[in-house]
Amino acid sequence: MTSRERLLAVMRGEVPDCVPCCPDISNMVPCRLTGKPFWDIYVYQDPPLWKAHLEAIKHFDIDGGFELYGFGSVDVVDGRTWDWQPRIVQRRPDGSFVTQDYHAETGAWSRHIMVHTADNPPATDVLPEKIGLPAVPTEWEEITGVKQWPSGFELWKQVREELSDHGVLGVYSGATTCMLNGPDDIYSYYDDPEPWRERAREAVHRVEARLERIARMDPRPDFLFCGGSGSLVWQTPAMFRELALPAFIRATELAYDLGIPTHVHSCGPETALVGIAAEETKLTVIDPLEVPPMGDCNLAELKQRYGSKIVLKGNLHTTEIMLGPVEGVVAASKRAIDDAAAGGRFILSTGDQCGRDTPDENLFSMVETARTYGRY
Repeated sequence: MTSRERLLAVMRGEVPDCVPCCPDISNMVPCRLTGKPFWDIYVYQDPPLWKAHLEAIKHFDIDGGFELYGFGSVDVVDGRTWDWQPRIVQRRPDGSFVTQDYHAETGAWSRHIMVHTADNPPATDVLPEKIGLPAVPTEWEEITGVKQWPSGFELWKQVREELSDHGVLGVYSGATTCMLNGPDDIYSYYDDPEPWRERAREAVHRVEARLERIARMDPRPDFLFCGGSGSLVWQTPAMFRELALPAFIRATELAYDLGIPTHVHSCGPETALVGIAAEETKLTVIDPLEVPPMGDCNLAELKQRYGSKIVLKGNLHTTEIMLGPVEGVVAASKRAIDDAAAGGRFILSTGDQCGRDTPDENLFSMVETARTYGRY
């Protein structure tokens, strides 16, 4: 089977030729492989992250696509444009710089800044005062020299063509498993929950409208993102049920009726979310099923309880295993396959994104183990 055929078979509940292997290399590893400063990828689009990611998928021969996202400044489904544009508000002697989003129509500045360095992804959601900058810049400069690419649906089709048989490609469903994001949202919810409940009701209608548009896409996506990183970090399971679950249920139901699989990535504690998704929704795939201390998942137990209802995707530790010796990667891959591969509905992956310095041989060995030891 090709990677695409393998992943589609698993999402249909079929048994493929071998366990698919899809380690999360969504950002740092692809940027490292380019050999360029990371700001070339994130700011100057030379190459853009999606292209660097595609090349990494092909380089390691992984069954890819689940972490491919970011299709320019135009929404893939409805064509809505992003009105906020970054401006450079500080340059530093080492070449690093700081950007802040600006709304040209209103003159407003975003609350947070991004710090761009040569050897790491940008630091996001940083408050300007944390590094001695004013909330509203007194001076700034436009960003020039950005390489131009298609955007929105046209870019999505280009990525799909370049991905080819190396994997599957999705779009955002409009649903999320994480409506509360951060301390400010938590305080706001406890101070006055009713506006959040109204947002939850509105989210159901937005999902329904978006799925109508997705149904008319040609070609249709291979799956839909229904994500929410850290869903049970900022929310209790009760908060999730009240605020995010209604739209999440609706999105998975409508996608199921269209024959389109759905996918959730939620790092952190996830056992309760897996149970809710498997028992109460039509969700197809859930990851990354992190082990303690970052998460609370036991892969073998999840397989025993929910493995006939949902595709489990995970869950090699990204530091203890993936940054360690290759023998540990092979052993952990075999253990995960033993724990969860029986009967299909399993994708070998990592417990969240691989670090920048993950040895190439570890990724190659993970794939090789899935192709050989993971044969049915």
